[in-house]
Amino acid sequence: MKSIIVGTDFSEGSFVALAVAVDIARALKTNIKLVWVQKERMLASDEERETMKRLSIEKLQHLCEQYRDQLAPLEIHYEVKSGRVSSVIADLARRENAPMIVIGTNGASGFEKYWMGSTAVRIVQEAPCPTLSIRQGFNFHKALEHIVVPIRVSTSSREKIRPASMMAHIFGSHVHILGLLDVPDEEQTLLAYMKQSSDYLTAENIPHTSVVRKSSNACDTILSYAYEINADLLVIHTEQDKFVQQLFLGTNAQQIVHKSQIPVLSLHPEDYINFAR
Repeated sequence: MKSIIVGTDFSEGSFVALAVAVDIARALKTNIKLVWVQKERMLASDEERETMKRLSIEKLQHLCEQYRDQLAPLEIHYEVKSGRVSSVIADLARRENAPMIVIGTNGASGFEKYWMGSTAVRIVQEAPCPTLSIRQGFNFHKALEHIVVPIRVSTSSREKIRPASMMAHIFGSHVHILGLLDVPDEEQTLLAYMKQSSDYLTAENIPHTSVVRKSSNACDTILSYAYEINADLLVIHTEQDKFVQQLFLGTNAQQIVHKSQIPVLSLHPEDYINFAR
């Protein structure tokens, strides 16, 4: 059976990420694979590394026990790996045929740079599936009420609506279609794309609204609107160049993953998410 991959560093942010992943796994009827990766370059003795590994296994076992009954009859397992974090997680996602990777961060601590800096961008870039990144401090005790889906004048932009609608079905969310108007002459095309997205959500019986914002900087416009409506999730494309897919992640995607205080679901343009309700 498929497994959602949850990367943990045992920070509070990663605990929040695991709790969210459990909700998604129950809705998708899929297992969870919890993974801790020992960094490949670490200034520590062999004895210290072994101690860290032993303590990590104990923590992983505790987390699995904590959620086992809540997930049943689905399963939660763990693995301890070593190496380059992004590559290990991406390889594990391929092996498990993962529908999603979920990662969290401990905001202000040293793990901030570890998870949400270049490592998080590399995970998004290398992942064979969508990646949900969550910062510590986000309040997931309340319902995931508002999802923002930015729409631009590009063929792939509208593809985000389907995964966004599936997340809305899982969490009972309201979807906000945010039209980004980069070029005034493209307004009619943008409105047409937004109407197509709205029609899809209407057919899916998902409550939604549409708004257009002029945009000279997509990242700033998206985050400003998301904070304005107290959004709970952003759904974005990674804007990867197909010819340099493993080397480059679009500037807007990088900035959003780095800056957003709101969880971000990052999708590759070619991603097709077969969510089961």
